[in-house]
Amino acid sequence: MKIDTDEYRVREDSKVKLDKWPTNACPYYKSKAHYEQLLSEHVDKLRELQPMLYAHDRHALLIIFQAMDAAGKDSAIKHVMSGVNPQGCLVFSFKHPGPEALAHDFLWHARRLTPERGRIGIFNRSYYEEVLVVRVHPDLLQAEKLPDEVMKDDALWDSRFRSIRALERHLHDNGTRIIKFFLHLSKEEQRKRLLARLDEPEKNWKFSEADIKERSLWDDYMSAYEKCLSATSTKEAPWYAIPADDKPNARLIISKVIIDTLKSLPMSYPKLDPARRKVLESIRRQLEAEGKRQ
Repeated sequence: MKIDTDEYRVREDSKVKLDKWPTNACPYYKSKAHYEQLLSEHVDKLRELQPMLYAHDRHALLIIFQAMDAAGKDSAIKHVMSGVNPQGCLVFSFKHPGPEALAHDFLWHARRLTPERGRIGIFNRSYYEEVLVVRVHPDLLQAEKLPDEVMKDDALWDSRFRSIRALERHLHDNGTRIIKFFLHLSKEEQRKRLLARLDEPEKNWKFSEADIKERSLWDDYMSAYEKCLSATSTKEAPWYAIPADDKPNARLIISKVIIDTLKSLPMSYPKLDPARRKVLESIRRQLEAEGKRQ
């Protein structure tokens, strides 16, 4: 079955209601072996496209993952990006901002981590935490030392959305292509996965009491995600709401979006001009002559 990634793209200016978006989709694979075959094909294609992105040196790719706990962000990154050259791909996880970040605007830290041309950057969570977790936990906003007039402004979140759109448009205009994935997990599936972390000793380290506290705020988070996706999915930097209850299926969709995005770029390996080709031919003759002398 062909994967139509447009089914999962959040249209710009749409009003997202997450209860209308599926957390599960008809699987694109028939069996575990079929899934592994399809994912391997996708990984091979990414392995083929990445060096061309690097050699062309005109674009960068920024991939953003956002989701509730246990949605599968880490495993998606691990499996989908398993074939890329680590030298051309950097992954950053966004934690609570430290003193240096808190002394700057909310996008300062992220701007410093965006990928250079020719490379792939992955944000495991991102600056979007500033309109998600910070919105759900207003006390976090107090630590950001914003001017009083800003803190009192009811339009604070709209202002942040505008800043995010402006940053992403700026990056796009300068060659960075941005893909944003929201892994849409059901509350019931999260419950099962959290239980698995308790039941399987090798997963105990993943469990945190904070996960349960955040789970109790599920509705608040869904509301924050709805506002975020509605306000920041643009032509230049689209959001994809990926059904995440089925991890293998989610990985196939994610990898297909990345492949399609890279294939859409006008990339090619640099072509040699006659002068450069002449130099290389001279070097070839020298190396061949050296071999004959040995």
